[in-house]
Amino acid sequence: MSRAASEELIRHFFEAFNAADVHAMLACLSEDVVLDPNQQSRLIGLERFRWHLAERARHFDERAEDLAVMCDEAGLRAAAEYTLRGTYRSSAEGLPAATGQRYAISAGSFFEIDDDRLIARVSSFFSLPALTEQLARR
Repeated sequence: MSRAASEELIRHFFEAFNAADVHAMLACLSEDVVLDPNQQSRLIGLERFRWHLAERARHFDERAEDLAVMCDEAGLRAAAEYTLRGTYRSSAEGLPAATGQRYAISAGSFFEIDDDRLIARVSSFFSLPALTEQLARR
């Protein structure tokens, strides 16, 4: 896969994320995709990925803004930096009570692209203490 094609795939993934279009997001992923969610255990497979998205959507309404995508020459690895902006809709374990707080935190994701031109791994990171602080003071 070329660098340009990989960048387009990653941008499409985030466009689907911002539109809350789970089907379009899953269409970008391999059947045995690996998800390393921020400070959580690894999940493997499309159904686990779908479950994670549903669980996240239950608590948060989020968008990835200010997106910057970087890919290696071969188009096999990519990274994205973005601002995760959202509204805390429903209380989540380990976080303050939800009262509709808004937040904006820096985040990043790393991707591996397989031979079928699909995302085979997504590893996402943000500062949980920064998120918790924003949710607690609003």
